Amino acid sequence: MNLDLRTPMGLMFTITGAILTIWGIKTNHDAALYARSLGINANLWWGIVLLIFGLTMFILGERRQHELEEEPPPLDESEPRRGHSH
Repeated sequence: MNLDLRTPMGLMFTITGAILTIWGIKTNHDAALYARSLGINANLWWGIVLLIFGLTMFILGERRQHELEEEPPPLDESEPRRGHSH
């Protein structure tokens, strides 16, 4: 089994980023909530960053997984080759 770690890691960051982005959009009008962060909606911006990072990792992991599935299996050097005499 060849599991690329980027795939589950990408899913984790994508889900977290989606939650933060949605929360940032829902609370964007609440100035008191973002007063401590100088009025910057940190939930929205970090949610977008996590979404981009997570999607990138997921896409790279899935692309590598498809490449591994298309590659022919490696030759087993312990078996004698047919047509060759040793």
